[in-house]
Amino acid sequence: MAAEADGPLKRLLVPILLPEKCYDQLFVQWDLLHVPCLKILLSKGLGLGIVAGSLLVKLPQVFKILGAKSAEGLSLQSVMLELVALTGTMVYSITNNFPFSSWGEALFLMLQTITICFLVMHYRGQTVKGVAFLACYGLVLLVLLSPLTPLTVVTLLQASNVPAVVVGRLLQAATNYHNGHTGQLSAITVFLLFGGSLARIFTSIQETGDPLMAGTFVVSSLCNGLIAAQLLFYWNARPPHKQKKAE
Repeated sequence: MAAEADGPLKRLLVPILLPEKCYDQLFVQWDLLHVPCLKILLSKGLGLGIVAGSLLVKLPQVFKILGAKSAEGLSLQSVMLELVALTGTMVYSITNNFPFSSWGEALFLMLQTITICFLVMHYRGQTVKGVAFLACYGLVLLVLLSPLTPLTVVTLLQASNVPAVVVGRLLQAATNYHNGHTGQLSAITVFLLFGGSLARIFTSIQETGDPLMAGTFVVSSLCNGLIAAQLLFYWNARPPHKQKKAE
């Protein structure tokens, strides 16, 4: 009977959240303080939670731009550099066969980020340029994921994430400082990105053991924290209303 009762629970947890040996350790032997298995469970749970949450992380930003019909306050260069970093993480992880729970949010954030790139161009009157950018990005992504791209190039792309993240966030921070407000920057998106990058430090160490991945998320957390701090500082600041010229 115990085996039958364990059946549904085991199918739910193994191998999505736990390897079979850890399931036996925790739920058959009831060794609930087995630290290595608890770390795996926490890491997998956090990772899948981050991936699930990433489906919605940047939608508030997209809706804010659409609602305002403006991308004022957003640095296009910053958004593009973030896209480079997300693309590097995704391609590097796929190439190295890392678990989806350790990088899956990069896929969904990439799709949302490229949408924001297009919207920024569109509301700057550069719609044709935006469409061309989408086509070029798709082509580059296909090449990066193909066997034509050497592993050294993929690793170099991932290594470039740190300067891309730093420069991108500093550009956005400089834009906020220059404007004296954060414009159409979404507080929900910024704080979710900050929390997600913090959690990713632990999951990267636990699931991949890759110092390059973990280091990228450490830097990302610091940079996202800077933008989050600016949002709090400029919380009550509002973009000045544009005055219509007298006819």
